[in-house]
Amino acid sequence: MHDNIRTTSPDLLTPALMNRRSALLGTLGLLALPATQAVAAAPAKSKQTQTQKHPDVWPHASQVPGGVARLSLGPSAKRPAAFAGDVPLLVVGDAIEWTALVGIPLAATPGEASITVRTESGSERQVAYTVTDKQYREQRLTVAPRTVDLSPEDEARYVRERDHLTGVMATLTDLRPDAVLQMRVPVPGRRSSSFGLRRVFNGQSRNPHSGMDIAARTGTPVLAPLPGRVIDTGDYFFNGGTVWLDHGGGLLTMYCHLSRVDVKVGDVMKTGEQLAAVGATGRVTGPHLHWSVMLNRAMVDPALFIAA
Repeated sequence: MHDNIRTTSPDLLTPALMNRRSALLGTLGLLALPATQAVAAAPAKSKQTQTQKHPDVWPHASQVPGGVARLSLGPSAKRPAAFAGDVPLLVVGDAIEWTALVGIPLAATPGEASITVRTESGSERQVAYTVTDKQYREQRLTVAPRTVDLSPEDEARYVRERDHLTGVMATLTDLRPDAVLQMRVPVPGRRSSSFGLRRVFNGQSRNPHSGMDIAARTGTPVLAPLPGRVIDTGDYFFNGGTVWLDHGGGLLTMYCHLSRVDVKVGDVMKTGEQLAAVGATGRVTGPHLHWSVMLNRAMVDPALFIAA
């Protein structure tokens, strides 16, 4: 039970405060998304469904809330532009076949969805797909009522941090031509809390867990899972010591509750380089790493990017 309630306070906020948070903080004191809702599907000749998991394709396809859709865009001499609403999507491949990688928000409603593909000439077409339902586990916990409400001072701090992090999460840079999207796990250890876990505190539902928690001792090195550039570091109210990496194309990763940060904004990291150390900072009950993966501003399951 101790591992399962490592981060608490943001999940315990009152409904009124949760509405003010603009869906930017997820469960366990960690960032949720500025939700990129699945766009209602426009008429299309064909609809793409979830492809079978392939060991050499990263990220794996999982067309569920919190998953990733891999949508074929067909051949084109140049990389097409694709969008979920007005949010640019990561497009990978070559002139023979391009593929749009669509991060599906945990808040997405199962059903028909689509993306918009725009060519160099300015013409547009819709690519439709289906988001299927997934029942994430639920955990009911009873906690001290005093942890439900933030003080005025803490709420003011949260608002300042939220506004700053909104800009961080909107980072969009070009993907490296030689980019490989299979990630290494940033720290060894037992997964103490799974992505998407839905929690009910004192009978009140809170946002689902938006990352992967890995139990590890304080001071354990945290390593970069892919090449990337440091775009933010800080000591945040809920997340404690935090580092954000930009991997290009709207693919970002976040590391929270750190005891030490070893990098600064602008540093360029190689896979396996140390960026920080595990800790228990922020609103937590014990040392662990919270690791989030964001794709087109949607938090998605990190397990889709790593080997089983």
